[in-house]
Amino acid sequence: MLIETIKKDMTTAMKAKEKVKVQTLRAIMAAVKEAEVSGSSAKTLTDAEVEKVISNEAKRRVEAAEAFEAGGASDRAETERAQLAVLETYLPEAMAEEELEALIVAELEANAWTSKADMGIAMKTINAKVAGRADGRLVATLVKAKLT
Repeated sequence: MLIETIKKDMTTAMKAKEKVKVQTLRAIMAAVKEAEVSGSSAKTLTDAEVEKVISNEAKRRVEAAEAFEAGGASDRAETERAQLAVLETYLPEAMAEEELEALIVAELEANAWTSKADMGIAMKTINAKVAGRADGRLVATLVKAKLT
């Protein structure tokens, strides 16, 4: 399971004194534990659910890096980007923009979605097919550009 791989990697990073990697993996473990106990009953997360948690952590790192950069704290932005690089090693490979665009066009044509009013249902369907392999903002931008 993915969580076991992360635990082993954290042990290895601790021994190698890789501060950023250890810090990032600890954050992943904490987020996974939080997700496991949230809700009405505790449960063990599947690999797909762990990937979703990691994806959320990656999104936070991107947003934090942008905020630090805008605030003039470029050193902290670099730390966030370094943590993002660690997180990305545990995520599935991202879709190429051309592949994503082809998928969007195919879905829009298959379902005859043409107007901006169809944006919500189109995003729901496309995001389900993309399944975390592309940034949501990029997907939204491409879908919006295709709809009139």
